[in-house]
Amino acid sequence: MSTQFEPSQPVGGASAPRAESASVGELFGEVSRDLSTLIRQEIALAKAETTESARQAGKGAGMLGGAAWATHFVLLFASLALWWALGAWIGAGDDRPALGWAALIVAALWAVVAAVLAARGRKQLRQTRGLPDTAESVKKIPDALKGQETP
Repeated sequence: MSTQFEPSQPVGGASAPRAESASVGELFGEVSRDLSTLIRQEIALAKAETTESARQAGKGAGMLGGAAWATHFVLLFASLALWWALGAWIGAGDDRPALGWAALIVAALWAVVAAVLAARGRKQLRQTRGLPDTAESVKKIPDALKGQETP
């Protein structure tokens, strides 16, 4: 999405004082008005871009959520099929499949998958550093405002 913003006041146009006859105060006022207009335009552009990015990210997240829901059903029905097949296999093909034992085997398989995913997720979270560069920069702000530079 491309958005153009027009200045609310003409910049350097007919209403601006001429540079040859303008005082320093008038020139400073013109520069500060132009800077203020520029900052307002940049903020408006950032808001528009953020809104569009958030809209696209929301759509993508919704689609991923739908994919996760569908995957849940795939795993559910695949587990049921495995449960039934194991029950028939354990029951040696007689007319009474061993569905109870098959259900325990399928549940144990899912427990192993859950344990592995939990362990890997926990390890990944422990390795997350957060925002160390931002935290370091924020700590330097008070010294910078005082005119001191910290190494």
